[in-house]
Amino acid sequence: MQIDKNLVMYLEKLGRIELSEEQRTASEKDLQDILTYIDTLNELNTDGVEPASHSFPVANVMRADCVTNSDRRDAVLQNAPREKDGCFVVPKTVE
Repeated sequence: MQIDKNLVMYLEKLGRIELSEEQRTASEKDLQDILTYIDTLNELNTDGVEPASHSFPVANVMRADCVTNSDRRDAVLQNAPREKDGCFVVPKTVE
């Protein structure tokens, strides 16, 4: 893919930014350098290499999914400034 002035101007519009002519020229060169480097990486032989998202092994730490008694309404409502019929009472925000 070839980066040209029209593409840089299109990216400006997408990013809602305004570049000077000097910045456009620099961006055009930088974007072309990035694409050239990616093409170089695509030439590498990666047969037998596992895809990795991290350079070291990462595993999620999950708690056991077990059912517990969750009827703690009274304990939770003790933190409420006001309570009515087992619910929080809050100030009215919408007329």
